[in-house]
Amino acid sequence: MSMTDNRPLLEMTGINKVFHKEVLRIESLSLDKGLIYGVIGPSGAGKSTLLRIINLLTPPTRGTYRFMGEAFENGNDRERLRIQREMALVFQRTLLFRESVRHNIAYGLKARRVPRKDIEKRVDELLAYLGMEGLAHRRGDTLSGGEAQRVAIARAVAFEPKLLLLDEPTANLDPRNIALIEDMILSMKRDKGITVVMVTHNVFQAKRIADEVIFIDEGRIVETGPVERVFSSEAHVKTRAYVEGRMIY
Repeated sequence: MSMTDNRPLLEMTGINKVFHKEVLRIESLSLDKGLIYGVIGPSGAGKSTLLRIINLLTPPTRGTYRFMGEAFENGNDRERLRIQREMALVFQRTLLFRESVRHNIAYGLKARRVPRKDIEKRVDELLAYLGMEGLAHRRGDTLSGGEAQRVAIARAVAFEPKLLLLDEPTANLDPRNIALIEDMILSMKRDKGITVVMVTHNVFQAKRIADEVIFIDEGRIVETGPVERVFSSEAHVKTRAYVEGRMIY
């Protein structure tokens, strides 16, 4: 795909997911390159399921899925893996190896068989870029929750994915670590052009760092649009009720 290609990074139409019942239905969702999308909505609305479908960890039951202009068909494992290699997904519960932070960040690059010399250089550059040099030789199992989450995000972006998916990346963290992680996310967008989709229960966080907001309720995308509109009086009545704390669960 050329640098001048203005097509969306991801397009999904008529997507749904059925387990014992339908848990998610997406009539239409388009993600443009280089934006931060904040996904908000009540617990159980389908936010994490949306991330898993975007990443194809949970393939859709039916619908049209296009990534970088190419359609994905259920059952095509080779194409699924190709798409997944262009993305990174960081869960709320961070799992790190007991080895050093350097080892943790380098892991994904080794799995992709990047030459060792290039791995060392890229890890050094990433640690410096993110201001994490002081953590380089700490063991993963000795880090605080905020430090571990920062390492998990650094590991995810080490191979410079086109799409970074974050599931509640700052849940249960103190304000300082929340600010550090938000700065990381903003830097990835600004300097690397990475598209970010971030699930958050914190509507103020979405308002601070998102370009676009996706509001989900009962497995449906109620509204998506620029953050200024979604947090204004022009928003959908359900969206307004949620962001103002008036929605009854």
